[in-house]
Amino acid sequence: MEQKELNSMVKKIVSNIMLNNPTTGANGVFTSMNEAVEEAYKAQQNYKNYALEQRRQIVEGIRSGLRPYIEECAKRGVDESKMGRYEDKINKNTLVLDKTPGVEDLSTSAFTGDNGLTLVELSPFGVIGSITPVTNPTETIICNSLGMLAGGNAVVFSPHPSAIETSVWLVKLINRLASEAGAPPNLVTTVDKATLESVDEMMSHPKINMLCITGGTPIVKKGLSSGKKTIGAGAGNPPVIVDETADIEQAAKDIFNGASFDNNMPCIAEKVVLVVEAVADYLLFCLEKENIFKVTDPEDLKKLEKTILNEKGAAHKDFVGKNALHILQQAGVSCGYDPRLIIVETSKEHLFAVEELMMPVLPIVRCKDFDEALENAVVLENNLRHSAMMHSKNVDRLTEAARRIQTTIFVKNAPSYSGIGFGGEGYTTFTIAGPTGEGLTSARSFVRTRRCVLKNGFYIR
Repeated sequence: MEQKELNSMVKKIVSNIMLNNPTTGANGVFTSMNEAVEEAYKAQQNYKNYALEQRRQIVEGIRSGLRPYIEECAKRGVDESKMGRYEDKINKNTLVLDKTPGVEDLSTSAFTGDNGLTLVELSPFGVIGSITPVTNPTETIICNSLGMLAGGNAVVFSPHPSAIETSVWLVKLINRLASEAGAPPNLVTTVDKATLESVDEMMSHPKINMLCITGGTPIVKKGLSSGKKTIGAGAGNPPVIVDETADIEQAAKDIFNGASFDNNMPCIAEKVVLVVEAVADYLLFCLEKENIFKVTDPEDLKKLEKTILNEKGAAHKDFVGKNALHILQQAGVSCGYDPRLIIVETSKEHLFAVEELMMPVLPIVRCKDFDEALENAVVLENNLRHSAMMHSKNVDRLTEAARRIQTTIFVKNAPSYSGIGFGGEGYTTFTIAGPTGEGLTSARSFVRTRRCVLKNGFYIR
């Protein structure tokens, strides 16, 4: 064996030992939030002096270094959280590596004239505190790390308790890859235990300059009340409208693919279908060609309601992200195969339509015409301004719906996930900031805009 190969093998063995080493304080993982923030601050004080090309090399080093771990990211995420589908999480993790923007997202603009030159540049915020969800644990950490580091920041993650082991493992890995690419140690940090106290400490820490929160409405509101600059990616209840001009066969395929993807956990996923009465039967007929289970017995519907809704009428957390067959079995509904999606006809007032279930149960609501479907979509979206979809060949209707619903993402004639670049154009993110208006976040979301003015110089008109 050549010395080069031996060195590479030894390096890999040592890296694997470090990744699986439970000892904290190494590779970005600490026992207290204060330590995590302080060490990230030290790293950023060094990192802020790095050239743009150095940042590029570090981001690309993380991106390329994570590729061999895509399947492990997916497996760890499913195994620990007990949510989602392994094969879909592979696609999601691949997506963030392929389509999360890096330093190329940061552009400089300029004004010149008789009074000289003004530059508008994008500079780091410093240390960013990022709260990540159980629904997309590895995807969000990877996506935010790439964007925040591209912007010249350090990041402290506060992961969801149900994905803490996966998150700690991934933070260690990202630190190792970043260090190999030339980054200072502890540029990405976290804590070894997820607690409410650590969340509060991160939000109030004086060395945290920005908060980025990917989670439900309560945690986003908490961040907004912290007094810090906050990017809030909250909940959604995306409706999908189907009118009589749509390609119904394609609409059925797209709705099935989007609503069943990762067991409907993505906040962008189709949560309720509003179909015009004239084509409702045909849409249901086409949906039944897909791998779905249609609930038709009223008693089965009652069983399903009792199982997946809690005492407050909201989604029962024990069934969020679970497979459709598991849900049916727990509800006592007989099914002889393994469907990816459960569909059921309901009224627009039914809790399945009103609540964001985040599980593969899709309510179908009949509407007399497009106007009623659009009105219902506006109500059921609940002004969350997250995502909505529509299937139609009528450009005027598509335009009207997009204007009325006012969501951050509006997808026309495609599955919901096209809106984050999976089969659609554009970059991706798993932090979609509707409440605070940044939209699909990228590196430029995590920087400050600064103006530099030079009087009577560097203009050549």
